[in-house]
Parts: sequence; C-alpha cells; structure tokens
Amino acid sequence: MLQSSAFALSAQSLLPLKPWRASNPSFDPIRLSSSSAASPKRRDLNNVTVSAPFKLRPWSSVPLATSGDEANRFEARATSVPESAGEGVESSRLGKTLVLGLLFGLWYLFNIYFNIYNKQVLKVYQFPVTVTLVQFAVGTVLVLLMWGLNLYKKPKVSGAQLLAILPLALVHTLGNLFTNMSLGKVAVSFTHTIKALEPFFSVVLSAMFLGELPTLWVVASLVPIVGGVALASVTEASFNWAGFWSAMASNVSNQSRNVLSKKVMVNKEEAIDNVTLFSIITVMSFLLLAPVTLFMDGVKFTPAYIQSAGLNVQQIYLRSLVAALCFHAYQQVSYMILARVSPVTHSVGNCVKRVVVIVSSVIFFQTTVTLINSLGTGMALAGVFLYSRVKGIKPKAKTA
Repeated sequence: MLQSSAFALSAQSLLPLKPWRASNPSFDPIRLSSSSAASPKRRDLNNVTVSAPFKLRPWSSVPLATSGDEANRFEARATSVPESAGEGVESSRLGKTLVLGLLFGLWYLFNIYFNIYNKQVLKVYQFPVTVTLVQFAVGTVLVLLMWGLNLYKKPKVSGAQLLAILPLALVHTLGNLFTNMSLGKVAVSFTHTIKALEPFFSVVLSAMFLGELPTLWVVASLVPIVGGVALASVTEASFNWAGFWSAMASNVSNQSRNVLSKKVMVNKEEAIDNVTLFSIITVMSFLLLAPVTLFMDGVKFTPAYIQSAGLNVQQIYLRSLVAALCFHAYQQVSYMILARVSPVTHSVGNCVKRVVVIVSSVIFFQTTVTLINSLGTGMALAGVFLYSRVKGIKPKAKTA
C-alpha cells in the first residue's frame, strides 16, 4: 500500500520546537511530534527537525503564533492511496485509444466499400444524378430514424439557422454530385488523386473570401501537391476531360463548403454540433436534388427501366444500398473522430484514408498504374501530408 503524508494547520497549540544544530549548515530539517505540549514562546521554525521519511526545505516565512494555547501547531496525518488508482487511469487511456483506433478503422473501411460499390454501380448505370439522390435519400431515412428513435437528440433549429445552412447544403450537394460524375468517367484512384488538390483550393478560397493569407510553409507544401497531380494526370490510362473537370469541380465545391461554414456559422450561442449539422445538410441536400433529378433523369431507378437496360435489378439495388449506407456511415464516423482529436490529427488521418482508398481500388479493379503515374500520386499525397502538418504553424508575432 502506497503512503502519502499531508500536513494540516490546526489552531490548537504550537509544538515545542527546539533548535537543532544540523551537520549540514545549508539545510535545517524539522522534527514533528503530535504528543508534545504547547509552548507560548515563539520558536525559530527554520531550525527544527522532522521524523518523516522525507526531507523538507526550509521556508523563508511562516504565520506567527498568537499567544498561549491559541498558538498554531503542525499535525502529521497519513492517507492511503489505493494501488488500483494508477491502473484505473491507464485502463481508461487504453480504452479511449482502442475506441479511437476502431473509429479510424471503420472510417477507412466504410470509405473503401463506398468507393468500390459506388464505382460498380456507376460503371454500368450511368446516371450519377440519380445515384447521388439515392445516397441522400438513404441518408435522410437514417437521420429521421435516429431522431425518431431518440438515438440522437432531435435538433431545434430556427428559420434563420436553416437559411444559414442552405448554402452549405447546396455546395455539399454539388460536391458529392461532381464526385460521382468523376467516378463514373475515370478510375477511382485517379479521382482521388485529383481530389488531393483540396488543400490548394482551400488556401485560395480562404485567402479570397476570409482574408486568411497562407504561411510560407503552407505555400511550399502545395508545390508537390500540384506537381504530383499534374504528373499523375498526364500519365493516367483512364484520363478524360469530363472525369478530370468533375473531380476539380468537386474540390471547389467541398472547399467552398468549408469556407462558408466559417463565414456563416459564427454565432456561438446558436452553434450546432457537427453530427447534427451534417444530418440537417443531408436532408436539405435530398430536398434540393430531388426536383433536379426528375428534370434531368426522370424516373429511371425503377425495376422496369433497369431490367429494360439489360442490368441485374437485384445487383444494382443491393450495391446502391450498400454504397449509400457506407457513404452516410463514413461521414458520421469522420465527425465522431473529429470530436475526439485535433483538426491536424484528423487531417493527417484523412490523408492516410486517401492512400488506403487509392491502393485498395487499384488492387480490386486491377487498375493499370505506371511508374510515373505512381510517382505523381505519391508526390501529391506526400504534399497533402506536409500540408496537414504545417497548416497549424502560425507566423511569429513581430516584437517592437
């Protein structure tokens, strides 16, 4: 059993403190005895001894005793510390680490399955607007179930808040739509290589609309990103301009959402947590895209139409459902991770996620990758990693 000693000041009596000549003139220990009688005389408290198993440094000043029996004295008390206290702390830390590791694993796994199943659907069913609507529809159903079953607190939002969220929902809709358009045209690995340019657009848009000028370190980290994407693009076997520009438009849309969220969601008293904000955006995105889908594609997700196109109805429905569930799940898990770690750690994790998705898609779809193409992709991802590490570095304030 560990023992710790504590000293309490009691207004009862002052211990008789006798001067003691220490062998070491630079240090004067003290002796405590709770059985001694009180002494009305004031003693030199810097020249006393202690019977405790440790030594105390002499202090320069102490409160003086008043007089007689009302003088102060020191009492030594011992309290026990359970041996399991340290183990409890370590166990709690281990538990949190395991939960965080599980969340990162789910984040990557959901991303892999979303990209694989989504690509399989878009490869044969070339209606990206309808596919995006299906994903928002499944997400909307999940959100309503969470709120209806009290799995997550139903938010109370005002009309002013909904109006502020509307631009975020619009660019969120466009970002996912353009991503699906790109995935339908080019390889998954190439789409995600182009999407590695997100930091570049984040810096440009933040400087234009928020007045946040990047540091020299941030600008330097953008060089390998831009150079790597350019190198990968000119050597990509599946390259076509529709897929390229769709992925670029997705970058602009997604980073516009981040900039808008900083610009319009500034009222801390009416702040909405990230999970609730994403849930509201999902429902609003479905409502925004539904009429657009009817206008552009019509109703082409019925079993009759899919069968008439020579496709397997059950296969298309199942893969679309799995992709939609994974789409919603990985974004929810992403926000759960962000609530547990710093933005820099989350950004690094997102960079690793992109590597995992690219590698897994290349293996699954057996995508042809040349040495130069791999070098370009690697440069871009290395630049994203550097960006995530240096974007938090603030320039030193100038001193007068």
